[in-house]
Amino acid sequence: MTHRSLVGGMVLGLLAMSVCAGCRSLASSQESPSDTVSTTLSKIDNTKWRYNADDDVYYQLGIAYCATPADADQEKLALFVPGAYLDGTENGDGTYTCVINASRTAGENAYTADTAPVVFPVDTPGYAAQAPLTEYSSAVSEYTKAGFVYAEAGCRGRDAGAPAGVTDLKAAVRYLRFNSGNVPGNVERIFTFGMSGGGAQSALMGITGDSSLYEPYLKAIGAVEGVSDAVYGSQAWCPITSLDSADLAYEWNMGTSREDLSEEEQVLSDDLTAAFADYINQIGLTDPEGNALTLEQSDDGRYQAGSYYDYLKSVIEESLDNFLSDASFPYDVSAHTQSFGAGMAAGMPQEGRDQIWRGVTTSSGITLSGTYETVQDYIDALNANGTWVSYDASTNTATITSITDFANAVKTVSKKLGAFDQLDGGQGENTLFGYGEGAGAHFDAVMADLLAKEQSGYADAYAADLDRKDSVGNTVETRLDMYSPLYYLLPSSKGYRSSSVAPYFRVNTGIFQSDTAVSTEANLVLALKSYGSKVEHSFVWGQKHVMAERTGDSTTNFIAWVNACLGN
Repeated sequence: MTHRSLVGGMVLGLLAMSVCAGCRSLASSQESPSDTVSTTLSKIDNTKWRYNADDDVYYQLGIAYCATPADADQEKLALFVPGAYLDGTENGDGTYTCVINASRTAGENAYTADTAPVVFPVDTPGYAAQAPLTEYSSAVSEYTKAGFVYAEAGCRGRDAGAPAGVTDLKAAVRYLRFNSGNVPGNVERIFTFGMSGGGAQSALMGITGDSSLYEPYLKAIGAVEGVSDAVYGSQAWCPITSLDSADLAYEWNMGTSREDLSEEEQVLSDDLTAAFADYINQIGLTDPEGNALTLEQSDDGRYQAGSYYDYLKSVIEESLDNFLSDASFPYDVSAHTQSFGAGMAAGMPQEGRDQIWRGVTTSSGITLSGTYETVQDYIDALNANGTWVSYDASTNTATITSITDFANAVKTVSKKLGAFDQLDGGQGENTLFGYGEGAGAHFDAVMADLLAKEQSGYADAYAADLDRKDSVGNTVETRLDMYSPLYYLLPSSKGYRSSSVAPYFRVNTGIFQSDTAVSTEANLVLALKSYGSKVEHSFVWGQKHVMAERTGDSTTNFIAWVNACLGN
């Protein structure tokens, strides 16, 4: 029974599964799942390198990484290597024949061709496709100057239907491993990074390594067999993930800021809120000290009480305290506003961006703008519509009255009811769980059950989509499991320890974002820590759906984190 089968008001009793001796744990080193490597693909041709003298980078574009691609134009790999790692001889046609030089070093940490980590961008906001690079990009030089090998794989997007995106990325990772020793870079030290839907797929790359659920999809595109697709680390900014519970979480966290709901819509919003409490109380989350986290019904009926509620409230207060510690006053809000960040969404079509930002707006939130001379001025601005933040100047810390008041002030809804599995099937995630036709399909079994109970006119459409099978015979239930991180991380799930999970994760989010609930990243961090991964995380106050960082630049901080994971 999967997590999304938990419906408000019903006790379904997921049973914790024992961990068998053969189950996989942390992928501290990703060994091949079998002793036999099988593929019809050739290894990367070392007579076809090109060279950018300004950045001292050798590179190749348009490398096929699967033998029977679903989209031959899309499923191509680009590889960028610091010049120190290769000795090149000109061929006379703009290309170079190269051999690995294992003695020279690059970057301040003196990586070599054998030790250099491989960084792997997942630039798929809104689960859009990542177009393959067709020319040299100077953006890679920030990474190659650090001594990293940079590998970028074109991959299919949400129009192809899940799990196409992650399947393609896995196939590219397998192909890189197939080339171990043939090209520079330590393919046992691959780090993915991405934001939004890209952050989600980066997290999934870190969590679903070698999952058997992906095998039929990998076989279908002719991925290399007999090598691992697990990675060593994953950076995720604002990951739009845990879609099996995202509709529930959204209503629980932000539903009170909705306006002008019909009676039927209000019932659904309230039922989704109650279903989230059932979900949390069944999955077995624990805090960092190992204490069980649960939700209890509050006087308003919205389950705003219990240890899980207290924990999330503390996450929000810690975020505010970190801001008060980091910020210098006078504080200019506009100077600290971030966007998607370097690279992320740069090539994404406007339609894809609209899927991220599209939704409804409310009038209940506050507006922060201009310069605040003192901390108290800033606190007063937060309390413009009523006091919900109390500030202690002696300790430079703050508390909030409630999560509801926090959401109503700075985290109001921006998505229609059924935030991810929208009632009309028009959300980007509906397309993601479609069937490769570019059309949306419903995927949330909890919403389906609630709509059937309410005898809603939408119930039949949900039921039909949940019964439909894809090209390999799977219903959306299996496909949703494949895209649900906690399915692999929690003992309450049948997917627990069925994959090779990366030992390192970095999760950053703008806590003001209205794109998903605070619980999305909080649950992911808790589950990863409980599983045994080392997790660096920041819930960044004042930031929305961006490559959020408490201080500094996202690229610089990511590079520093990779170095730290490798002991540098």
